[in-house]
Amino acid sequence: MTPKFFKRLTGTALALTLLLTGCAPAPEPVSRDLFAMGTFLSLSAYGGQAQPAVDRAADLVTQLDNQLSVTREGSEIWAVNEAQGAWTQVSQRTFDLIRDALELCRVTDGALDITTYPAVRAWGFTTDEHRVPSPEELAGLAARIDYTAVELDPATHSVRLPEGMMLDLGAVAKGWAGDQLSALMEEDGISSAMLYLGGNIQTVGAKPDGSNWKVGIQDPSGPEGASLAAVEVSDQAVVTSGGYQRFFEQDGQVYWHIMDPDTAAPARSGVLSATIVGGRGLTCDALSTALFVMGADRAARLWRDHPELEFEYVLVLEDGSLQISQGLEQGFKLLSPYQDRKVTVISHDERG
Repeated sequence: MTPKFFKRLTGTALALTLLLTGCAPAPEPVSRDLFAMGTFLSLSAYGGQAQPAVDRAADLVTQLDNQLSVTREGSEIWAVNEAQGAWTQVSQRTFDLIRDALELCRVTDGALDITTYPAVRAWGFTTDEHRVPSPEELAGLAARIDYTAVELDPATHSVRLPEGMMLDLGAVAKGWAGDQLSALMEEDGISSAMLYLGGNIQTVGAKPDGSNWKVGIQDPSGPEGASLAAVEVSDQAVVTSGGYQRFFEQDGQVYWHIMDPDTAAPARSGVLSATIVGGRGLTCDALSTALFVMGADRAARLWRDHPELEFEYVLVLEDGSLQISQGLEQGFKLLSPYQDRKVTVISHDERG
């Protein structure tokens, strides 16, 4: 990762923190910044036990990164990918994450697919050596994307992939890590914390004064770090996926890192960013990718058809308008100078 990109992420994190804390005087948090899981992380907590809690959380993030990294030689995911079709035993924690991620692949009808890594790599997003694969290469890559081909053995916590396929948990790992960190904070007696994990925000409780956190949603087409809207949350995750986060341009065309599993190419659904709000970071992370791939109509159907997922969402569309699910209507606000943006509220009644 280049210093310029790191600086951009740091600036975004600071912008989010300012939006979250607002202008009112508040206790100073204990914070720890680090780079892990391929992104910039900032962990902040309040209270007498904040320092040991933040330190433990940072240590856990490092452990999870070592287990789940798709590129780090010796990680559990690397071992699965290098097994050439053989069974590979992983830890209980990694096994449970893969199992839960595969269930979310199923629920989203493959809009989320944790086997897209060969395509992501072919486009150069793992090395920054970007390229546009030929139609023939894309067809071959798409044939190697199929979450249903992943085999699990619960008795031995083992995983097997057909030779030539590869796992990548990048679409779920940070959200799942947020769940683990939130639980760790609560174990340490922390009742107020904000965990910034790249495009993921995980809140623990409310702000120290008891009010909700205000989390900004970035304008995908605007100046760097500019928030076009905010959502109010408490003890929830807020996860955004957008094409503006990692992309390159070639011959006047923009290509981003979020792949459509059907084509092995960047998803083109009319969505510029998808923000998910819910109590479970893993679900929010997975659905932010899935809804970006699905587009607005399929996103609304998924939300209506699967209330058990307990999520709300905000879509920023290519025409500049927004769609929000009904459960966010009271906690959503357009910010200056975006108040004239069209906002459509998606209700449980399809006619609404």
